[in-house]
Amino acid sequence: MATAYLGLGSNLGDRKLNLAQALELMSQQVAVERVSSVYETQPVGYEEQPLFLNAVCRISTELSPEQLLRLAKEIEAKLGRIPSFPNAPRPIDIDILFYADEIVNSQKLTIPHPRLAERTFVLVPLAEIAPELVHPESGRTIGQLLNDLGAVAGVRRCAEAEEIVRRRQNVPGIR
Repeated sequence: MATAYLGLGSNLGDRKLNLAQALELMSQQVAVERVSSVYETQPVGYEEQPLFLNAVCRISTELSPEQLLRLAKEIEAKLGRIPSFPNAPRPIDIDILFYADEIVNSQKLTIPHPRLAERTFVLVPLAEIAPELVHPESGRTIGQLLNDLGAVAGVRRCAEAEEIVRRRQNVPGIR
């Protein structure tokens, strides 16, 4: 069993429902062990789009990194994501942030996620559930990486999305 961390984001449709459904579908194939709070965040890259809801989850899985990527893409498609331009609006986005302490560099997959150290919308929820997790390339903890960014702007805990946190208690496979 490998421990992996996934980033989830949504900014189209019912964002809260999209995150909840992604977690439910994920839990049918892997053990979702922990889910961060939900955060509302500013878009990055292409800024002319709605705000995102973001969360991070820790999972245990017997799937390989490539199989986990395939599962993430299947869930994205099932929830209505259509391939588009980079940073485009989307109903759901599922990124593999870490997979055990592996470093993967292939045409289709890069682990750790290449831009996570510069993204507060990933580091804030990740630091909530795994502040001592060590980045296998930099050797720095998630807490240190977040601290390196200085002031956190454009990321706020989303109280109205906390139903996802409560709802995840009732999803089979989520502890």
